Amino acid sequence: MSLFRSIVFTSVLAGLIVGVAVSAVQFVGTSQLILKAEVFEKAGEATAPDAVAPAGHSHDAAAPATDDHSAMAAHEHEEGGWEPADGLERNAFTVAANILTAIGYSLVLTGLIAFRSKPVTWREGLLWGLAGFACVMIAPMLGLPPELPGTPAAPLGERQVWWIGTAVATAAGIALIAFQRKPWAAALAIVLIAAPHLIGAPAAPEGEQALAPEALEHQFVIAAVLTSLLFWALLGSLSGTFLRRFEA
Repeated sequence: MSLFRSIVFTSVLAGLIVGVAVSAVQFVGTSQLILKAEVFEKAGEATAPDAVAPAGHSHDAAAPATDDHSAMAAHEHEEGGWEPADGLERNAFTVAANILTAIGYSLVLTGLIAFRSKPVTWREGLLWGLAGFACVMIAPMLGLPPELPGTPAAPLGERQVWWIGTAVATAAGIALIAFQRKPWAAALAIVLIAAPHLIGAPAAPEGEQALAPEALEHQFVIAAVLTSLLFWALLGSLSGTFLRRFEA
């Protein structure tokens, strides 16, 4: 029971700090790029009122992770769906989503660290965080890069299935490489990590083009990756630090 409390307290504390910190970075980074892209999106809708809108696109990065395909600071914009009003309401929902996402990821990360039953420092925690960054951001973005509003995309359900499969397969591959250190494990890890990309991510409908300029898309991808790196680096190092202190 003591270990369970340590995991929960660690996750909540680390999630609060990381969620607030990443939200501040998003407000001056990805959020500003999203607002610019929404101008092009609305202009495109105004000039083509009878056009069918894309199936869905992410409006923030997070994912954190701040991953744009993860739950970190992301929401899906569906035509006719509810959206928070611009300004304070939207910012408040972004902060809340980032904090909840960070707490959830920290619960998983801290649970895995505790399962290893080995004492960790912030350095080991940082390595765990970087592994999470590779699983949740880097691997999925090779097939499904972060998307601005107005970007054509495959159906949401197909993208979610591929994203989850890619993240799980990459995590299993990294675990084999890190903890087994045997030839068969390395070979199996390569197969697991490569399999989702050999299958291929769901493709966007043919004939549709992004409404935002290509330069803006490139800026958004870079900003989303850097934000996600910050998210996972902080989450890992803080989770390792707090878990060690609570256990002590």
